[in-house]
Amino acid sequence: MKFTDEIRRRRTFGIISHPDAGKTTLTEKLLLFGGAIQEAGAVKSNKIKKGATSDFMEIERQRGISVATSVLAFEYQGTKINILDTPGHKDFAEDTFRTLTAVDSVIVVIDVAKGVEEQTEKLVSVCRMRNIPMIVFINKLDREGKDAFELLDEIEQKLGLKVVPLSFPIGMGYDFKGIYNIWEKNINLFSGDSRKNIEETIEISDLSSQQLNETIGDSAADTLREELELVEGIYPDFDNQAYKEGKLQPVFFGSALNNFGVRELLDCFIQIAPTPRPKESEERLVEPTEKDFTGFVFKIHANMDPKHRDRLAFIKIVSGTFERNVPYLHTRHKKKFKFSSPNAFFAEKKEIVDISYPGDIVGLHDTGNFKIGDTLTTGELLHYRGIPSFSPEHFRYINNADPMKSKQLAKGIDQLMDEGVAQLFTLELNGRKVIGTVGALQYEVIQYRLEHEYGAKCSYENLNVHKACWVDPRGSDEQEFADFKRVKNKFLATDKRGQLVFLADSSFSLQMTQQKYPTVKFHFTSEFE
Repeated sequence: MKFTDEIRRRRTFGIISHPDAGKTTLTEKLLLFGGAIQEAGAVKSNKIKKGATSDFMEIERQRGISVATSVLAFEYQGTKINILDTPGHKDFAEDTFRTLTAVDSVIVVIDVAKGVEEQTEKLVSVCRMRNIPMIVFINKLDREGKDAFELLDEIEQKLGLKVVPLSFPIGMGYDFKGIYNIWEKNINLFSGDSRKNIEETIEISDLSSQQLNETIGDSAADTLREELELVEGIYPDFDNQAYKEGKLQPVFFGSALNNFGVRELLDCFIQIAPTPRPKESEERLVEPTEKDFTGFVFKIHANMDPKHRDRLAFIKIVSGTFERNVPYLHTRHKKKFKFSSPNAFFAEKKEIVDISYPGDIVGLHDTGNFKIGDTLTTGELLHYRGIPSFSPEHFRYINNADPMKSKQLAKGIDQLMDEGVAQLFTLELNGRKVIGTVGALQYEVIQYRLEHEYGAKCSYENLNVHKACWVDPRGSDEQEFADFKRVKNKFLATDKRGQLVFLADSSFSLQMTQQKYPTVKFHFTSEFE
């Protein structure tokens, strides 16, 4: 197959939502259609001992939530699909924000009963900022929920989207009879049996036909005709170009748990979703069809296999082909590396691949050479716009709870921080280690993983810090900077990259410091080159 054909048949997308909207369940069912798994796992269930495929970390299985983005690839009708299943919980939002730099489109999952929730708003605003094409999937239709039009209004108002329904529910909750597929002009009847791979589909292109009444009953047929007339009158026609530019969002209805409405979503997705898109680097815009390879690291995961203590850097390929055993330039180190066993993913299962194309995600074994945001190229000095660290909101001292295991603790903290799970600050005054996170739940994850993956135990101690600010001394008055360092010594620390950080204990103290030292610049993200 030609290089351009390989690019055209690829779709790389992320699934985002508020926790519990059914994101991981939808991922499972998409994999089921791709024939990638034989039976879908339950995210929370005592009866089924099989966990969800994309939740492969032990802590995810216990909690029933995703705490790290997982990558899954499968083939469906000649299309190569790469899914990135992201955590919905706000405590892990940073992982999700980074993942959004590696996708070409997004599916937003919304719970029919809860509607648009806070985390969905945040994630959608990031997608809108980057003009990422979005498809909305309204989930859990077999439960009682909000009226379809009310939900569509809420999506438009709260998320600022311009929606166009491509399927429409027939009833809801107890009265849920199925879905009219506007895109394919057919009806899908709901039996409530999730074991059936594909529900019964009835071709009805003419809505005025008697066949509709015979299929779903007179009253449901009349209601559906009225509602579809309204849809036609209110919403614009679907325009693929507007969708790809992020100006129009198609909406599908279904029930992922019951495997219903998922095939319609997938069939339409492979037809309309964008192929790998060009990406802006600091130097220039890079097109996927360029023959020279370029790619960037958007995630690092330690211990995907705890037995081997391995660490993988996830690389999104932007242009050219990535080949096994070929040396590539690491633009930050200005050194060439070659990789003998690049991996393609199916959650925690990995396969070695000889060649990968734009849009693919490849896992490279890493001994500590990579950090998030690094660029690899065939030889050109390119830098993809990085993925900054955000200022954490929670801070705690980390203490070693087992003096015999201090080496393991140091190694564990070092590797987990490289993953971007949290940030490590070392106090200038006494060298004590402080961990800063976006959400409090991260501390539990760190503690759990240190013990189970590295055999190290830690305890935490509260620390009163309001905000971490990266200090930029460039252009500051020398005397003033020296004075700032002397007076604020006990509030100063360095991050993992050795950058100076000011840990302000209150917003007032931060304001006063900024006023007192006007030539010293303070930043709330780590990237200010």
